[in-house]
Amino acid sequence: MGLIITLVGFPQISESIFTPVLPFLQTAFAVSANRAQLTMSSYFVAFAVGVLIWGQLADHFGRRPAMLAGIGVYLLGNIGLLLSGDFRLLLVSRLIQVFGASAGSVVTQTIMRESFSGVTGAKVFARTSAAMALAPALGPLIGGVLQTYWGFRSVFSGLVTLAVVVGGYALWRLPETQPVNDREATVSQIKVIKRLVGNPVVWAYGLLIGGINGILFSYYAEAPFIFMSHFGFSAVQYGWQGLVLAGASLLGAILVNRLLTWWSPEQLTLWGLWFSVVSALTFVLTAYGEHPGLILVSVFLTFLGLNIALPNALNRALVGYEDVMGSASGWFSLGYYLLVSGMTFGMSCLHNGAITTLPWYVLGLSVVMLVVYVKVVPRQSRVVEMDD
Repeated sequence: MGLIITLVGFPQISESIFTPVLPFLQTAFAVSANRAQLTMSSYFVAFAVGVLIWGQLADHFGRRPAMLAGIGVYLLGNIGLLLSGDFRLLLVSRLIQVFGASAGSVVTQTIMRESFSGVTGAKVFARTSAAMALAPALGPLIGGVLQTYWGFRSVFSGLVTLAVVVGGYALWRLPETQPVNDREATVSQIKVIKRLVGNPVVWAYGLLIGGINGILFSYYAEAPFIFMSHFGFSAVQYGWQGLVLAGASLLGAILVNRLLTWWSPEQLTLWGLWFSVVSALTFVLTAYGEHPGLILVSVFLTFLGLNIALPNALNRALVGYEDVMGSASGWFSLGYYLLVSGMTFGMSCLHNGAITTLPWYVLGLSVVMLVVYVKVVPRQSRVVEMDD
């Protein structure tokens, strides 16, 4: 389990470790805040392309070779970040880094989906979802400490070290989980796409997973300008507030594991979405009150609801695609990461210095996810149960 958490967590921490240095990148490279935020929104474009390619390579060559190759590309990108002398080279290196890191997401989720199912699968995804949320929550703290004491380039040195450690761990411990006879050299990608596109439940879960991650990383893109620029937090103080999201993710994982004894994954997802909508409304109200403590409480509650819904969505999204899991995971991840990229880019476009913009954005996205889920997933799930 430790290896799975490491492999699914390092892409997330690589994204959010940038957040405390965004204002410093803006100064060091003489770019606008909107351009500095491109290091966040562009992340998911390369990530979306990466999960598609690594997913197919995992089907063709096996899970282990795909993962190790991805970590190698990730290391090259981090070295490029460390050596970058202008903003364009920084962005190119960031794209290379992200392309490699995406293997950690799609290949690990492929291994999990083909190894665990049902309530057991939901519980495993709850634990890994906690890691997926905990890793980016720790990123701002790590980045803030490195920036404060050694400057923003020390963050890039830290990423190079992370790549070496993760690569060594995977090389030592990661087995090949796909039987040789199951490797598909001639998977029809058109057929896989048609199966995915024609399934409304896949669309709904894709919106949920993309929406929840879009909210998370829109928060990471905008929060430094709220807490550091508006409220005057230092980089380290801002980094510590990331533990609020870590606490929400851990509590969400605990609740999912406990509540699955009484509720189905679909019911739990519904209640998580309802809770996030109500909490997002308090986020809006506390932002108008301009009290950072109350804002953080409402942020905690909002992400608690989202972290209750997320593991169940991840677990249930590709039920029935076990025969082409690598390719299906790749195409599915491509779709929802493009959505995450669009949402994060949307937040950067809406950035206007007002601390109420992000709360309204979160509330709007939360309401859309709830409406879609209510209209599609529970009804379709009942149909599946009757057919079975």
